[in-house]
Amino acid sequence: MLNTAKFYRLAIMFMAIVLMMGSLQATAQQWRTEAVSPITQQNMEAQRQSIDDLVRRHFGRQLNGQKDNDIALMQRLLDDGIVTSKDVRQLQAMGLVLGQILKSQKGLSWIIYIDKYGRSRALQVRGFEREFIFPVTQISRKAEVGIRVNVAEVYQELEQAIIDIRNKPPF
Repeated sequence: MLNTAKFYRLAIMFMAIVLMMGSLQATAQQWRTEAVSPITQQNMEAQRQSIDDLVRRHFGRQLNGQKDNDIALMQRLLDDGIVTSKDVRQLQAMGLVLGQILKSQKGLSWIIYIDKYGRSRALQVRGFEREFIFPVTQISRKAEVGIRVNVAEVYQELEQAIIDIRNKPPF
């Protein structure tokens, strides 16, 4: 037979377990996704256009969605100091350009990823609803901490992340 003290200890342990399980479930659900809105699509196109405008103005060429062309032109923007580590919006626009190339070459989809830190544009690997890559910030994060950015290497890292996702076991 349980006395009152044992009953309260068991009740408290039970409540702690329930709270802990609820906390684990909440942790697992701390992010969500949503479709890219038409306004976000317009903003993304404006960002891509801002890089194309720089390329046209400084080099008399243009972005065309071809990997080698676009990567070389963005590298030149960085190497020539036209876009610097302080130009975060332009650096993120370059990440967006890389994302567009990956999207078209690898069959990915843009989504909005929302977590406790805010909203991010991410690419989702089809068939893997919980796997994302975040190309928009890849160039800017390196540049902001003083790392010389090699745009081709950033692209390869993102491409490898996609391969790794696709090669994961299905459990």
